Amino acid sequence: MCYTRRVKSITQRELRNDNAQVIRAVEAGESFLVTKNGVSVAVLRPVLPSEKEAGLPLGRPARRRVRYAEQPRVTGAVPTGQILEELRGER
Repeated sequence: MCYTRRVKSITQRELRNDNAQVIRAVEAGESFLVTKNGVSVAVLRPVLPSEKEAGLPLGRPARRRVRYAEQPRVTGAVPTGQILEELRGER
C-alpha cells in the first residue's frame, strides 16, 4: 500500500487521550502511525473510496441516543422513600 501523504506518528496514549481530535483529523484525510513503547502497532487512516464501494463491513451505524427525559414516568404503588426506609431498617 502506498501513502502519498506524510503520516504523523502518535503514541497510544495520545490516541487514547485525544481520540476525538484524532478521529476528526482522520475524517479530514490525515493518517497516523500509532506507536506503543516506541514500536509501530497500527496505521489509522481514512477509509478509501474503493473500500466503501466494495461493501466491506465497516462497522455498524451508531445507535439512536435514548433521551431519558422523554421516557414516560413510572410510578409504583409504594413510594420510593418508604422502600428506602424499610431497607435501611433491615441493616
